[in-house]
Amino acid sequence: MNEMLVAVFDTEDAAISGLKALRELHQEGGISLYAWALIVKDRDGKISVKQQSGVTLVGTALGLLMGGIVGILGGPAGSAVGGSIGAYIGLLADWARHGIDLQFLDDLNKTFEPGKASVLAEIEESWISPLEARLKEQGGAVFRRFRTDMIEDQLLQQGTALQSTLENLQSELDSTNAANREVLRKSTVHLKQQLKIVRDRAKAAIDSKKAESELKMKALRAQVEAAGSETQVRIEKRISEAQTDFVTRTQKLNRALALAKEALGPQEDFEEPFSVTGFRLM
Repeated sequence: MNEMLVAVFDTEDAAISGLKALRELHQEGGISLYAWALIVKDRDGKISVKQQSGVTLVGTALGLLMGGIVGILGGPAGSAVGGSIGAYIGLLADWARHGIDLQFLDDLNKTFEPGKASVLAEIEESWISPLEARLKEQGGAVFRRFRTDMIEDQLLQQGTALQSTLENLQSELDSTNAANREVLRKSTVHLKQQLKIVRDRAKAAIDSKKAESELKMKALRAQVEAAGSETQVRIEKRISEAQTDFVTRTQKLNRALALAKEALGPQEDFEEPFSVTGFRLM
């Protein structure tokens, strides 16, 4: 199961030991460790990144989570986005797309006190107990959030609702009097603008999911090559599940794209949905 994990430790040395435990679990096949970072909160409350994995974190779920922790928990609210409310709302939308919520940050903030250190990781695991036990052996307090289909479901629901509402408005336009026609026309324009937003967000989500999945698949392939025969079976199962997850999520996003295309009509500039037929993540 794919998840974001944060483990808070009393000292940086303990956090380093916790990170070592995660790496050992990765080598054993108990988890697949996609990316990680080790951060420290000094006595003044400022958070700094001490170590991080070689995988680029920009734009990833872990990168967004780390940015939220460093920028918001490590300073005045809004510092991560330069005090811009619009940018802050955009950051919340990015977090939502990756399954991160403010409650997660709030829970973490209550434990991540000045002087403590934390390990952030994005992982895939087959069972929970060994991970919890090993991190707690190092004194870690563990927080986790499982990745969900929230943004895919949301876009599909929005596309369905907008298409239905637009159809109803257009039916009313055909039968209404002149006095109401201008009001309905403006409402139609507004709905089409919202459909374009759904279209663009769905396309961006597909591109993001494809890039993210390819990186994870690369990590899983490397892990299975280095694993023993018993562990290989477990990791191959994760690979199959990751491929199924990618197809399921992309199909929902493609459906949202198709709804927008149908509602907007052929006159609108529209990019074709991404095809998952025959597509295989390597």
